[in-house]
Amino acid sequence: DSIEKVLGLIEEIAANGVKEIVLTGVNIGDFGIQQGTRKESFFELIQALDKHEGIDRYRISSIEPNLLHPEMIQFLGNSKRFVPHFHIPLQSGSNSVLRLMKRRYQRELYAERVLMIRQQMPQACIGVDVIVGHPGETEDLFLETYSFLQELDIAYLHVFPYSERANTYAVDIKPKVDGLKKSERSKMLHILSEKKRREFYESQLGRTGQVLFEDSNTDGMMEGFSENYVRFVAEYDPLLVNTIQPVRFKSISDQGDVRGEIL
Repeated sequence: DSIEKVLGLIEEIAANGVKEIVLTGVNIGDFGIQQGTRKESFFELIQALDKHEGIDRYRISSIEPNLLHPEMIQFLGNSKRFVPHFHIPLQSGSNSVLRLMKRRYQRELYAERVLMIRQQMPQACIGVDVIVGHPGETEDLFLETYSFLQELDIAYLHVFPYSERANTYAVDIKPKVDGLKKSERSKMLHILSEKKRREFYESQLGRTGQVLFEDSNTDGMMEGFSENYVRFVAEYDPLLVNTIQPVRFKSISDQGDVRGEIL
């Protein structure tokens, strides 16, 4: 796709009253390569979207750390439309496993990118994709991943157990990780994710945010997400649906969402 095509699509979406768009896909950082030749870049796309009227805010999801360049992070830190929320695949915190996965980056680069985001956008929400149980991931290598993530200033994890596919390079890698071990490792990372999310939410208490309310009504309550992806719950009001409201974050409920006041 070209920038021109994306802008056309954005105009169609905006005409339906949509306030927020998430940019996602497989290797979105490689946007602009057509028939093996680079015609445009993802950075040029986000610059064009930032100037384009019609959509209030954009999120970037699933951009690999090696394609999230420092000048892009700097630009996003000053953007009026792109929100401080990133979802960046890591897959493993062990360089040995990253090499087995044939990733184009190592964990040092990942940590560097997280630090850059924090320096530019201190309140940013950073989510991480992790795969557990890739062939060759020994207990020690998994613990490398766990320790790396424990130290990293992130907000949540999406955890996936490795699923073997025929005719892939990984089929021949030994040792294999059995289902029970994958399940144990997955559980450890889910618990870590909940801890990270709570710490992130706690860091937001007392602060204000801009929440886009969704059309949901569960037991008289509605939810929305702030620019930095804090899940905020309030009493249902049909007039708030699909509007962005300033709120103050005051407490974390037993369900793990944030409550507060609409300003």
